Amino acid sequence: MNIGTAIRSIRRQLDITQYQLADRCSISQTSLSQIENGVKRPSTRTIKKICEVLEVPESIIYILGMQDTDVPDSRRNVYEMLFPSIRNLALQIVSAEHKQLVEHAETAA
Repeated sequence: MNIGTAIRSIRRQLDITQYQLADRCSISQTSLSQIENGVKRPSTRTIKKICEVLEVPESIIYILGMQDTDVPDSRRNVYEMLFPSIRNLALQIVSAEHKQLVEHAETAA
C-alpha cells in the first residue's frame, strides 16, 4: 500500500502544491513530503484531514494507493483483471470532485 503516492497523485491532479495542502491540513510541508515519498506513514487522523481538504472520500486514497504486492497470489488474476478499471473510476471521481470545486469557487466569486 502506497498511500503517499496516492495523495501526491490526487494533489497534483487537483493542481495543489505541497505547501498549500500541508498548510490546509495543519502539518508541515516536510511531513507531507515524507508521506508522499513513503518515508513516513500518515496517521489515520492525518489521512482523514487530507481527504477532507482534498474533498475526496477516504476510500479513494486507499484504492489509488493499492499495489499488486498487497494482493495475495491466489487473488492476483482477479486483481489484474479488475484493478485498472477500478483505478480509472477512482481517478474519474477525483476529476469530478475537482470540477465541482472549480465551479463552486467560480459561483462564489
